[in-house]
Amino acid sequence: MRLTADIVRPAELSDLDRAAWAELRATAPAFASPLLSPEFAQAVARVRADAAVAVLRRGGEVVGVLAHHRRSRGFARPIGAPFCDYHALISGPAPGFTAAEALAASGVSMLKYDGLLDPHDLFDAPARVEETHAIVLEGSAEAYLEGRRAASAKRFKNWRRLEHKLQRELGALRVDAAPDPSAFATLLRWKREQLRRTGRHDFLASGWAAELMGDLFERREAVLTGLMLTLWAGDRLLAGHFGVREGSVFHPWIASMDPELTAYSPGQTFLSQVVKAMPPLGLTTYDLGSGHDHYKGPFSSRRGVVAQGVALATGAAGLPAAERLAEAAARRMVGPESLARARRRLDHIAQVELSLGGRVRGVARALTGRALTGKAGDAGAEA
Repeated sequence: MRLTADIVRPAELSDLDRAAWAELRATAPAFASPLLSPEFAQAVARVRADAAVAVLRRGGEVVGVLAHHRRSRGFARPIGAPFCDYHALISGPAPGFTAAEALAASGVSMLKYDGLLDPHDLFDAPARVEETHAIVLEGSAEAYLEGRRAASAKRFKNWRRLEHKLQRELGALRVDAAPDPSAFATLLRWKREQLRRTGRHDFLASGWAAELMGDLFERREAVLTGLMLTLWAGDRLLAGHFGVREGSVFHPWIASMDPELTAYSPGQTFLSQVVKAMPPLGLTTYDLGSGHDHYKGPFSSRRGVVAQGVALATGAAGLPAAERLAEAAARRMVGPESLARARRRLDHIAQVELSLGGRVRGVARALTGRALTGKAGDAGAEA
């Protein structure tokens, strides 16, 4: 039977299609992320008009789901980019179609992805892959931490020394999950200051991104909610994470800390303390995503991979002209030796900025701050 697709707004999904989406997610542990839920697609759709879901059918049965943003000339990006650290073409095992065929049925000529989960091997070999990290509690928090300390004894010894120093000099440490608007504003301010210091594009300055953060922060009783965890020493806010929660799974987006306390490595202290806070909060999985292995890896018990690359629909003849022109422009600006880094910077700006003016301003700021070549540093260094 022919593969077809209905393209709908996330809010227009029927109850049957939502139920089918849930069944398909259950076919692979990799699909458990809150970012792959219909509720996340709906949250993004509340702040962006280009959000869509391709509901793939064969003989009337739902066999796949692809949430995405539709741009001109058949170009698409994963739903919520750049906040979708994970995205996927959700299907059952051996669904009888490839990603290229699914894109063609959905009217998408090219999908650019940067955090793809592909447990059923529907996509061709990606351009590159990155390792992911997650804290998964299967017993007590104390036993978990002891196991991680045993695996990285030298690192944890140094981190515990800094943790004790923090407590001596600033006060007793505690993790708080209260939805404190003042603390939320401080975490976002610290993150934006960090982005400016490191020359990275300020993705939080975009109107739709700010709306998405605020909307999820305000949601208290829902399947998908925003969750902020903060670390305090006495009355002083030290660091925090903000992200999305679905059931017992939490995926933080924003990691920031007091820039005056960098020497204390509060990010590591935060992770150590938050493991202890997970059971009372009903969390079993704290998904740290990809990148920054130096501080995520020692705390993580589960590894995975995500892929970065471009998927073309069946019959698509190479990259669209606009993509080729953008790559040529990047070569002229930074030279071939820095092309890969420049391409990722430009792509990040294109994900966040929806207007031509916003993209022009973003590129201008990147060139001024030398962010295209990465000489201003990496935003994750202080996460």
